[in-house]
Amino acid sequence: MPATAQTQLTWYGHSAFKLVTPAGNILLIDPWLTNPVFEKGKDELVALQRVDLILLTHGHSDHVGNTIEIGKRTGAKLVSTYDLAEAMKLALGYPAEQADTDTTGAFGGKLHPLNGDVTVSFVPAWHGSGIARDETSPPVYAGNPSGLVISIRDGPSVYHTGDTSFFSDMALVSNYNKIDIMLVCMGDHFTMGPIGAADAVKLVGPRIVIPMHYGTFPFLTGTPEELDGEMKARGVKAELRVMKVGETIALPQS
Repeated sequence: MPATAQTQLTWYGHSAFKLVTPAGNILLIDPWLTNPVFEKGKDELVALQRVDLILLTHGHSDHVGNTIEIGKRTGAKLVSTYDLAEAMKLALGYPAEQADTDTTGAFGGKLHPLNGDVTVSFVPAWHGSGIARDETSPPVYAGNPSGLVISIRDGPSVYHTGDTSFFSDMALVSNYNKIDIMLVCMGDHFTMGPIGAADAVKLVGPRIVIPMHYGTFPFLTGTPEELDGEMKARGVKAELRVMKVGETIALPQS
């Protein structure tokens, strides 16, 4: 794939994204492409012939999504915490050779896959994490959930919050990483809603905020309009960029 001028970001709905780096490497984050709000999900799933990395924040099915199918078909390496990778191999059969120590780690460390084209750090998230083989099986322990900080060579630094409530230590994320783009969960019910998300944005201080994990189901009631109002009420200067499902945008350099 030829190099691109800028980092490209595609939102597939819910918490699923595709990143294409300026060097042309393809990353998927929490790739539930066949979610209820992405009408072209099945077609996009078939069309993905190359994926270099699949990054997972935690083990719930709405984030693991289509990881197994994509990984087996494309040979993508799995980027996750060590415990989550072990659960993915044990419970769901993710290929072991695609989930080794090169791309799995833990909180506090950094990974440098793709010859350093990206650097990945795992940061805390307050949620849960467990993988079930099917609806009748008990969940397999999958370690602590995480957020992901993805720093792209010749591109921006992207913070995907994963699923989380608001917690004050989110302020420390930007102590160690300058955050350009924040992909923030804000649907409420299972994660923080617009109020907590606005507080999180204020602490982290990104340049651009992209809301996610809302509208997929009726009980995810938080809206971008509410987030916008809460950010303005707190004097947050970050740009709110609301993406459409299936939309691709170019991200500015750091």
